[in-house]
Amino acid sequence: MIKTIEFQKKIYAIIVKKNFKLKLNSIKFFTKSNYSQQLGYMNRPKGYKIPPHMHKKNSRKVFRTQEVLFIKKGLVKINFYNPLGKLFRSQILSSGDIIMLAYGGHGFEMLKNSEILEVKQGPFNKSKDKIIF
Repeated sequence: MIKTIEFQKKIYAIIVKKNFKLKLNSIKFFTKSNYSQQLGYMNRPKGYKIPPHMHKKNSRKVFRTQEVLFIKKGLVKINFYNPLGKLFRSQILSSGDIIMLAYGGHGFEMLKNSEILEVKQGPFNKSKDKIIF
């Protein structure tokens, strides 16, 4: 299952639940092509090959940090905040779930001991990249 968290026509998050699956030999990207971070899913058969490749040097402008969190273990409550810092929704994720945080504010509460793997753009500069409210 795929769930999208939206507020005022902006996508704040894309959630890929642990039970999501496509048919064999499929690929699907959940993000728009203009996102600075891309999130996709592949289900490939035995013997399928992706040709060896490397990515070209390509300068890009990134205006917002987008993060992908893999909930490896535990139970995590994610709170979503509008641009004024007001809570508008909460979502609980469990082991095996994946979320892409694409826009807006967010906070986390661990409801059980949790292990989370995070992927985001770098380099990270705490004073320039984050507003605490």
